[in-house]
Amino acid sequence: MEIFLIKAAQLLLALALLVLVHEFGHYFFARIFGIRVEKFYLFFNPYFSILRYNPARGRIEFGTWTDKQERERSLACWQIGRDREADGKPVAEWRRTIYGIGWVPLGGYCKIAGMIDESMDREQMAKDPEPWEFRTRPAWQRLLVMVGGVVFNFLMAVAIYIGLVYSYGDKGIRFRDAYAGLDFVPAAIDAGFRPGDIPLMADGQEIETTDPDAALKMAQAKVVSVLRGGKDTVDVAIPEQFMFDINDQKGFFAFRLPVVVSAVVKGQPAAEAGLEPGDRITAVGDSLTPSYSELTSALKAYAEKPVELTVVRDGNEVRLSATPSADGTLGFNLTQLTDIYPVYSVEYSFLESFPKGWDLGMTTLSNYAGSMKHVFSKRGVQSLGGFGTLGSLFPERWNWYSFWYLTAFLSVALAVMNILPIPALDGGHVLFLLYEMVTRRKLSEKFMEYVQFAGMMFLLLLMLYVNFNDVFRLL
Repeated sequence: MEIFLIKAAQLLLALALLVLVHEFGHYFFARIFGIRVEKFYLFFNPYFSILRYNPARGRIEFGTWTDKQERERSLACWQIGRDREADGKPVAEWRRTIYGIGWVPLGGYCKIAGMIDESMDREQMAKDPEPWEFRTRPAWQRLLVMVGGVVFNFLMAVAIYIGLVYSYGDKGIRFRDAYAGLDFVPAAIDAGFRPGDIPLMADGQEIETTDPDAALKMAQAKVVSVLRGGKDTVDVAIPEQFMFDINDQKGFFAFRLPVVVSAVVKGQPAAEAGLEPGDRITAVGDSLTPSYSELTSALKAYAEKPVELTVVRDGNEVRLSATPSADGTLGFNLTQLTDIYPVYSVEYSFLESFPKGWDLGMTTLSNYAGSMKHVFSKRGVQSLGGFGTLGSLFPERWNWYSFWYLTAFLSVALAVMNILPIPALDGGHVLFLLYEMVTRRKLSEKFMEYVQFAGMMFLLLLMLYVNFNDVFRLL
């Protein structure tokens, strides 16, 4: 339960930030062009709002709703400024926006006057157009208002990447320095990879862990060249559905952990056998143990039985006799990867972090947009997930680096998804505005209402489907 709550809290915070930034993008351009924004909400508020701030009346309200007599009610109210509507004072345009927090955490909205959106405010649209409404503005201004959310989501991702590279730098282990190679998920083994392989090239292009999308390049390549056995170069043909296969298994590869002793527990079989810190166990009996993944099964096979260990100590091969315990352990601590392999580390100055952050943002955008082609296949539709899938991306323990890195990725993903030419999404509005700009013919408001409603129904059904997929996979 604790793990679920930690993941849920991270997801909720990330979504709140993404929604606020996205809607602020629309708000920003609307205010630049003098278009009135009537409401700015984090999360949706059908029938009820958790919190609402009305700047024109100088009032913050908690728990608000509208009763059957169309009167606004609230559980609590605090007057924090003048009621400009009551005293007849001029009301600045920004004060005409009501800011609030809804109770349905599925997104948010920025209600722009004179625009056909998810509010479906037919009463307003039936009135004569006003000069401060969206519909009276030139098409190019309306276009900028609509792309504002997407632009701000991308800029948010870039800003996060800049902060991450400035704060943490860039560090890791290069493929070529990991002499024990990699372990692969079963789908990769079926494709032709073998434990211990070291990736060299993807479709003839050199790859290295210093490249942030090295794993994606391998997954999307047609042929990956690997170093096998420390001397032979082997080409692995990547199957067409490989991306979906490794996605189902939530991974692709991981560095193999050589069995290097860090510390020996007194009184345990390792100490009795004479193992010392720095020893590397390369075999248990006749079973080779190039990494920890082979060691566990080998020791269990000799539980409570004497077996010969082959150990490399100070460059020399040593043989020791040991008797694993009943649960197949020897009683020693493993040395971490970063203490075995050389770790590259790059630090960035404040100015250097800007181009690096931009490159990471563009790389993420290019990779995510390129992967969209897989979504429009039968397997892609079946692999779609909802909030459960998103929540599973976050770590089981709160880690700020992982949180911000995933938030940046989701910000790019939200930008790409929103620009798709689907009615009710920003991309749908952009498509119709481009049509208007090219043909110089404005689509009728009635038509826009119909396609907006159809788009909303499609998105609702899609949301139900992807979340049903999560439940189905869980069961």
